Order: sequence, then C-alpha cells, then structure tokens
Amino acid sequence: MMVTGKIKVLVVDDSLVFRNVISRGIATDPSIEVVATAADPYEARDKLLEHHPHIMICDVHMPKMNGIEFLRRLLPQYSLPVIVVSSINSTVFDALNAGAIDFIKKPDSQVNHIESFIEELIAKIKIATKAKIVHHSNTAQLSNHPPKSAKTKLIAIGASTGGTEAITSLLQALPRDIPGMVIVQHIPPVFSKIFAERLNNTLPFHVKEAQTGDLIERGTILIAPGDRHLKVKKLGDQFQVECRFGNKVNGHCPSVDVMFESVAEAAGGQAIGIILTGMGYDGAKGLLAMKRKGARTIGQDEHSSVVYGMPKVAHDVGAVEKQTSLSQIPRLLMNWL
Repeated sequence: MMVTGKIKVLVVDDSLVFRNVISRGIATDPSIEVVATAADPYEARDKLLEHHPHIMICDVHMPKMNGIEFLRRLLPQYSLPVIVVSSINSTVFDALNAGAIDFIKKPDSQVNHIESFIEELIAKIKIATKAKIVHHSNTAQLSNHPPKSAKTKLIAIGASTGGTEAITSLLQALPRDIPGMVIVQHIPPVFSKIFAERLNNTLPFHVKEAQTGDLIERGTILIAPGDRHLKVKKLGDQFQVECRFGNKVNGHCPSVDVMFESVAEAAGGQAIGIILTGMGYDGAKGLLAMKRKGARTIGQDEHSSVVYGMPKVAHDVGAVEKQTSLSQIPRLLMNWL
C-alpha cells in the first residue's frame, strides 16, 4: 500500500472512552490522522465508504455484529489492513484468520500501560501501511511417508507480522512424521501459549509452548514463549531447548536471530531454517549463520508475504538458499527431507 501524506485511520470500538483513548493517543504522532470513529460495524462500514481510511483499528467484541464476523464480510469487499484490539483469549487468532494483519492486547487502566499500548499501536499502524492482504490458498496435504533422509534433525522457523496465519498454513500441509520444529513468532506473552494450544488442537502434531529442557523430537513443535529467548542446545545425539528472559535483540524477545544462531551452533548441517513474513530484519543474520554452518535455508517470497521485510533482508544478505511462495514451502521442504 502506497500512502502519501498522513496515514488515515478509522477507529472502531463500542466504548466511547476507549475510542477517545485510541484516537487521541495515536493522533499525537504527526504522521497519523484519525479520519473517523465508529461504535459498531454498521457505522464503521458507512465511515469506510465516506472517508476511505488507509488502516482500520477494530475491537473484537462489539454489539450488533462481532469484529470477526465483520472482518469476514468486510475484507473480501474492502481490502484494507486491519489491526484488532483484543483481551487475552483465542478470538484474536480467529480475527487473524478472518484477514486482520495484526493485533494488540487491550490495556488495563494504568497510565503507564496505556502509554506503552499507544506507542506499540502507532508502530503497528506504520507497519500496516507496508502490509498487504494475503488470502492463503489451501496447500495440499502432503503424503504421510517418513522422510527418506535422516540427516535433518530439526527445522527452525521465524516469523513476525502475518506469521501466525503463515505458520498455520505451512504446518497444515506437512505430514505427521516430520523432524521436530522450533518456532519464534513475535507475539506477546500468554498469546504464545494460546497459539500453541490452538495449533495442538487442530494439527496432527504435538504442539506446545516451549519450556527449558524440552526435547526437540520428531512430530513435536515447540513455540517460543512471548517474553523469552529460545535457544537450541545439543545433548548427546539429541537437541533440547532453553528458554531465558533477556534483553530485546533487534527489538524483540523472543528474537529469531537468537534462535537461528543457536541452531547454527548446535545443529549445523542437520537443520533447515525458514524465514517467513514480518517487518524488520530479525532473523537475517542468524539464518546466514545457519547457511554458513551447512544448514539449508528457505525464505518466503514477496508475493505471498503480508510484510516482505524479514524475508527480504535475509534474501539480500545471501542467507536464503531458496525463495518461494508460502504454498510451495511444504513441497520444497519435503523434497529436501
């Protein structure tokens, strides 16, 4: 999306107080203009037609029609980036599935929490101007034959904006008997656990939020906690994870670079690294380290990425062996296995 001039934003929330908090807060940034607010989806649709905003901020829980149903009806007609505001529960992933590009946790009433909420929301609005609406095609389920080669012991995946849907789409296409996976998705704490549980309930794999000491085993997927770095360590002929609090790296904790660099050190040529959609450059350096240690590496292409940031930087520094669309990554992965 090309935005010239100010970023025009529509704020949709049934709470007048919260509409005002968001509107006044984000308008403190000189590059953002709140062109309209709405109390429910029907009013929002009228404001969309009248004001043609670049971005919409939308509450999940609203009267007359919930935010998820609104997105399912709206986005096929009006292709604009939507950031949803949600309390801590799994409905946020329904909203992402319906086409929202990102989400933010609703703050409590403490002043410092509201201030950090507004800062994060402004950053997400600016990222959203670089995003595109991607409709993931259903990737065919690959046959459940065991991989021919025993060389690959683990697969490491990193993603940010648009990543929860990209990861879900990728995993849905893979057979059960796949080498163990570790995943860093930039996501807030608690939501990482909900995301892991959601995948565990819908996929044939054992998916869980990672804990220090967890072994990386065939058919198991470990998701980094939303507030801890995940590192892979070698333990005899096995691999296990370590999850530790730490400073942000490239603006993130967990950081994809931290994970990829640990995989390079621990697994070398026994690993495959995949970098998916996301803003920024986290993961490029670590993926290059993996490639230099003999790992095979895949990057998502521009066309299928919600935000072609992280995969682009990784590609530009020479970290990506093969760049392809999200729908083709499972087939490429299985060919390599």
